[in-house]
Amino acid sequence: MRKIIHIDMDCYYAAVEMRDFPELRGKPIAVGGRSDRRGVISTCSYEARKFGVRSAMSSYQALQLCPDLVLVPGRMEVYKSVSLQIREIFHRYTDLVEPLSLDEAYLDVTDCTAHQGSATLQAKAIRDEIFAVTGLTASAGVAPIKFLAKIASDLNKPNGQYVITPNQVHEFVKDLPLRKIPGVGKVTSQKLADIGLLTCFDVQQYPKAKLIDAFGKFGHVLIERAQGIDPRQISPHRVRKSVGVETTLAKDIFTLEQCHQVLPQLIQELSARIHRSARDRQIHKQVVKIKFNDFKQTTIEHRSDDISIKLFHELLKQALLRSQGRGIRLLGVSVGLADVTVHHANDINKNTQLDLQF
Repeated sequence: MRKIIHIDMDCYYAAVEMRDFPELRGKPIAVGGRSDRRGVISTCSYEARKFGVRSAMSSYQALQLCPDLVLVPGRMEVYKSVSLQIREIFHRYTDLVEPLSLDEAYLDVTDCTAHQGSATLQAKAIRDEIFAVTGLTASAGVAPIKFLAKIASDLNKPNGQYVITPNQVHEFVKDLPLRKIPGVGKVTSQKLADIGLLTCFDVQQYPKAKLIDAFGKFGHVLIERAQGIDPRQISPHRVRKSVGVETTLAKDIFTLEQCHQVLPQLIQELSARIHRSARDRQIHKQVVKIKFNDFKQTTIEHRSDDISIKLFHELLKQALLRSQGRGIRLLGVSVGLADVTVHHANDINKNTQLDLQF
């Protein structure tokens, strides 16, 4: 049994903007691009969320839902700087910190002796310190395993925390909707619902062999999660699994020829990013991503040991077969990275005790 804390900052980018510009406080604001330039919302304040505004929504759609929405351009360097302050606080409690993004991280505090060894009190202290140093609020989830800690951090937002002790795990997961499990998106959730699986209890009663046959490797993960099992350890040094680049187009495009005009610049930028951040890693697949003008997206991938422009063209051609007449608003390319390094780094193309005090 471990003691895991998941810290999630509350509407992080928007909160930083409201901190630095007090005149924005209490207003529905969103950090994102301009609506006349196909901008997308990065995050928004809770006042904006009351109108249905959400991250990854187009700025145009957000303004339709909330005409008084204040759009603020992002200041990534500021968000990174504040994130470093927050991580310094984490490391006062443990070296086992796994950042998921600028505003989110797992902490393993099993061996931390602060506050009588109580993960509950440690989570509260961390949140208090974050507010004292940055003026920002954070929410926390405390649990003996990672995925439950992440779910718990969302249950008392904003500026709250939720604790799941080891002896509460069984009852908590029994009624847990499968859509709450990290990794279960809309498509997977619908597939599960189609065979009558809505909660973890449903999975517990379902034949394991049938679930694995239907969902493959993820079927094994679902079986574990439904029983409150998550063997993953905190990874302080997460290994990058992919490198990608994408662009939101100023206007929808429809043809393969139009895509070919965009593709070379994307591939050039992808190569540069690989050179900067993953030049010693072996590529093992190429991926093309398309988002259509109805905001549905598709990806096509194929195994590859290096960057092949010809393969990107072929994957793009296959992806366009799924357009069904829809326009394309976003185009992206990426590569998957294997868990091995290449020797020629300059050549980017080769490359059950329940007595824990919670």
